Amino acid sequence: MSEIPAKATESEDPSDGARTRAAEAAAAPGEAMWQSSPPGSIYDYIKVASFAIGSDGLVEQWSLRAEQLFGIPAERAVGTDPIEAFIDPDLRERGQRKMAEILDGREWTGVVPFRMPDRPDGQRGEEGLAEVYVMPTRTAEGEKAAVCIVVDVRTLRSIETDLAASQAIFGQSPFGFLLIDPDLRVRRANMRFASIFGGTPDDHRGKGVHDYLPRGEAERVSATLRRVLETGDSITDMHVTGYVPGSDERRHWSVNLYRVHSGSGRPIGIAWLGTDITARRAAAREAAAARRNLALLNDAGARIGNSLDLETTARELLDVVVPGFCDLATVDLYQGLLAGDENPPGRADGSAELRRVAFASAVSDAPFSASGEPVRVGAVHHYPFNSPCADALRTARPQRIPAEEGGLVQSTLAVPMVAHDTVVGLAQFSRTKGSEPFGDRDRDLAVELAARAAVCIDNARLYRREHERALILQRSLLPPGDPEASGLDIACRYLPGNAATEVGGDWFDVIELPGHRTALVVGDVMGRGLRAAVAMGELRTAVRTLALLDLEPAEVLSALDEIARGLGTPGGPTQAFGSGGGVQQATRTARQPRDADLSEVYLATCVYAVYDSVTRRCTFANAGHLPPVLVEPGEAALMLDVPPGMPLGVGGEPFEEVEVELPEGALLALYTDGLVESRDHPLDEGLQAFVGALTDPAHPSTPASASHTATHRDLEDVCDHVLNTLDTHHGEDDIALLMARVQGLPAESVGDWTLPREPRSVGRAREYARAQLLGWDLEPLVDTTELLVSELVTNALRYGEGEIRLRLLLDRTLVCEVWDSGLVQPRRRRARDTDEGGRGLQLVGLLSAAWGSRRTPRGKTVWFELPLPGAETTLTDPAEALLSLF
Repeated sequence: MSEIPAKATESEDPSDGARTRAAEAAAAPGEAMWQSSPPGSIYDYIKVASFAIGSDGLVEQWSLRAEQLFGIPAERAVGTDPIEAFIDPDLRERGQRKMAEILDGREWTGVVPFRMPDRPDGQRGEEGLAEVYVMPTRTAEGEKAAVCIVVDVRTLRSIETDLAASQAIFGQSPFGFLLIDPDLRVRRANMRFASIFGGTPDDHRGKGVHDYLPRGEAERVSATLRRVLETGDSITDMHVTGYVPGSDERRHWSVNLYRVHSGSGRPIGIAWLGTDITARRAAAREAAAARRNLALLNDAGARIGNSLDLETTARELLDVVVPGFCDLATVDLYQGLLAGDENPPGRADGSAELRRVAFASAVSDAPFSASGEPVRVGAVHHYPFNSPCADALRTARPQRIPAEEGGLVQSTLAVPMVAHDTVVGLAQFSRTKGSEPFGDRDRDLAVELAARAAVCIDNARLYRREHERALILQRSLLPPGDPEASGLDIACRYLPGNAATEVGGDWFDVIELPGHRTALVVGDVMGRGLRAAVAMGELRTAVRTLALLDLEPAEVLSALDEIARGLGTPGGPTQAFGSGGGVQQATRTARQPRDADLSEVYLATCVYAVYDSVTRRCTFANAGHLPPVLVEPGEAALMLDVPPGMPLGVGGEPFEEVEVELPEGALLALYTDGLVESRDHPLDEGLQAFVGALTDPAHPSTPASASHTATHRDLEDVCDHVLNTLDTHHGEDDIALLMARVQGLPAESVGDWTLPREPRSVGRAREYARAQLLGWDLEPLVDTTELLVSELVTNALRYGEGEIRLRLLLDRTLVCEVWDSGLVQPRRRRARDTDEGGRGLQLVGLLSAAWGSRRTPRGKTVWFELPLPGAETTLTDPAEALLSLF
């Protein structure tokens, strides 16, 4: 047994440079090599200490390791009795015996419980367990002593536990585990890693990342490993792509890297912990694709179908799919559908004519066809019978179109556009080379997108068909051409709403009344679509019927109000005017309870005016409509103060009349709200603009002396000027404009006489009529007029009351009127062969173009009308008419 110096060494620190210098010294041949362990050896982890005991049993030397283990500096330890200092009092007697044996020259090894000395602050010292190896020795004087080597047992057991746990984690981990040395070579691999890349864990020692990964990926990973080794920054969830032996499938791993250190803190390598995320990546791609598809469908729901135009809807579909879903796309619709056919001519073989209505591309501006020649937008074409596109149209199922060699496209879907089990067209979606080919999920998404667009296109088709029908109906109910009226020059305009707006219920009418009077009507049924157009037609027909009854304007509106209230009831106005009911029956019908369905409530506004060309007086009645505008010659335009009654269909309120005398050459304008109101221009602003346009000095009123042709042309110019000045192109509502320039009947065209109530008045009436007709150079009408005047004056004498008034009016026709104060209306009846009288009104009906009677404020008027010589209507010979009565 070698002896150790009697004094403690200068330093026993493992990191001391002396150990390094000793390791560098080489021994002579044949001698043992003594080399200190480099930093990071086992002694960096195990707590080993030494101290020496002198012959007196006291501590003689105390190493630095002992200071670290026991926490007592050398100045306190040297000279103390180790048994008294470290051994529990219950064990000290036994410890003293062992110490005596050791000093007697015996070696001893054992596990000794010890307790640290109490701290200076009074706290009890910690207890521990030490494995002690005691070696007897002698001092320089030859006295017996001992050297003690102490190992902390608890540290050893902790190291054993850590080693076992590390081995279990490394060997049993379900993740690939590598320990990579500073040269970026595998130092150790676990079984999981070896099971993936083949062989045993030992087979992978010394390999680098280039042995496992493609070159580009290996370079990237190597750079990352060097950075981790140099900086100590760990890497979390680094994605690595590569292949495993025996498989061509691309695999994906998530790798965590961190630097590993020795007990002294020196870097000794990199830990690699990897897990296969190939399935997770695939699931993530599926989830991302599902989210993208949902977002695309949501975008399609928001952007497709905002317009009721077929071509616009097709373009909206392509705006959604390009470039989010595909790189190129086209939409073809059946030509018959675009032409407005009732049933689109989609033949069963799929070869019917189609029109290319939309094209979109993310890679090229030129139209592209997946097969065959490119088809330009707007071109009409058809697909061959055996083509995939024709097959898609024929079967209503999507088809894949093979890519052409050397072409731009690598994958194309031909998807039929099906709405309500009807194919309306074909959509093609293409992806160029470099993009992912279409899969089954993409096919299903394309079908859904095409179906949504097809429904919107079919709705647009149905709307356009209804819009066109309503427009045709509405136009058929308006006056054809330029209406004519006695004493008025008429110009009118009707502008329907645009294709995106349903047809409204605006209408106007010009109705000729007896006595060269004219009824001017403008109305607007609230609501849109075919129902509004039908309601407008019913009200317009009712207006004409009521006007021919020669009722006052307020009475006409009152009757119309009852009719409008009856439109929403079962049976409608037909029930309202059933047998024996009249307007009173309409009132009762309107008052009956009905369902609270607001779609069955018909409301309308209307202004009704009656103009007398002889007196130039016009009587107005208004049912909730905008006021008429009057422009007198040389004056600014003004809105007439006509009391606005309740709209038609509301009921319960009477209508008022206003009579206005219109000067010669004055301009009267009736209109609907579409002319003066829009979203951008409120009603008040529009009315002021309308009045300003009529006052425009660039379009002055035409003097009364102007010719009829010039006057009419000027009135047409005024209409055009008003429409061009105002905002009439918004298309939000229909626009109706009726303008009339006053041209009163000249005084020389009127013959007016008052006759006393006596038999001689019949002869005087004939004389007045003959003289007046000869003055007007109407000799061919003299005989007929004398005969008919005699009949009417005779009837007034026999059945009427008060004085008799005879009036002849000459305009486009000759009108004769006989007035009296009686209220009884003449009634035409068929006389029997044996009757001596009762044939006068029959004779009037045979010889005149028209005849009738109307009430007046002071009695009644019986009139007849004769066409002027040279007119298309020919007169009946009086002799033949008299003979036909018998």
